[in-house]
Amino acid sequence: MRRLLAVLAALAFLGAAPAPAPVALDALMAPTPAPTLAAYRLFTDAAGRVPNAGLTPYALNTPLFSDYAEKQRYLYLPPGAKARYRPTGVLDLPVGATLVKVFAYPADFRRPNERVRLIETRLLIHRRSGWVALAYVWNDDQTEAVLKRAGARRGVDFLDLEGRPQHVDYRIPNANQCKQCHSLAGRLAPIGPKARNLNGPYAYAEGAENQLAHWTRLGLLEGAPAPASAPRTAVWDDAREPLAARARAYLDGNCAHCHNPKGEASNSGLFLDLEETRPSVQGLGKRPVAAGRASADLFFDIAPGDPDGSILTHRMASTEPGVMMPELGRSVVHREGLALVRAYIASLKK
Repeated sequence: MRRLLAVLAALAFLGAAPAPAPVALDALMAPTPAPTLAAYRLFTDAAGRVPNAGLTPYALNTPLFSDYAEKQRYLYLPPGAKARYRPTGVLDLPVGATLVKVFAYPADFRRPNERVRLIETRLLIHRRSGWVALAYVWNDDQTEAVLKRAGARRGVDFLDLEGRPQHVDYRIPNANQCKQCHSLAGRLAPIGPKARNLNGPYAYAEGAENQLAHWTRLGLLEGAPAPASAPRTAVWDDAREPLAARARAYLDGNCAHCHNPKGEASNSGLFLDLEETRPSVQGLGKRPVAAGRASADLFFDIAPGDPDGSILTHRMASTEPGVMMPELGRSVVHREGLALVRAYIASLKK
């Protein structure tokens, strides 16, 4: 009987699928980036759609707009490592932490899970020397993503939520452009994973749960208060939330990575992060530091009650280089975001 049981156990072992190799932390920490995304073993399939153990999916209440691309985000932490809570700014992420962001387009946004084309997968890796940004671009066969330091362009066609054909000239940033958007006091830094922007539900496989609570329960985050006691970024497209909170959240997510006291646009005097409370510095009735073609001869960054008279909406509505804002990350106008900010400005008292 014992021999029979041993034979059955051996057969079961031989028939079991081998566990995938763990994430290649040594490759993430290596001074020379891997030429292909697969070398890091962040995903268990060649198509980069099945995350490896150790990757935690997350979403932001109000993310950056990127030409309508769908994004899937993951956090990788080395075994035993934890993120530390901060009430402002990005979470304190340990060395070895890696932020993974996949950019993709479904052929038809009314069927978001069908015929999805991956464009690029970006990594933000925390090494001992600081943060490093890398962009891996997917081939047409969707079988391999290759490092592109010089950036690239991809034409993308899709049907939007109304079934209308759309085309975008999608731009993968080069290394210098990554630094431009991710600069904080002159050093490369993450933008999105702030506690307030993570303070919302996520539909995990086992059920929906607040992300801060989920990370705390799994031992990935320490020092966080209960979600109800933590700051929270509004969801920009949730009409149940106040207009001003949604518009401020949108400007924070799309503009404040540069327009803050330590960002690339600090010399503009226009600070759009949610921590800023001074109306004039937020742009209300504020004259631009430099006039010219980009200002369209308008007088104020935000003219309360007058979206047509505001430089901010003029630049958001443009796709002309040297005028459009944000300068990077889009080739088309975000119609819904622009409409939100226009409605917010119209609601302000003159």
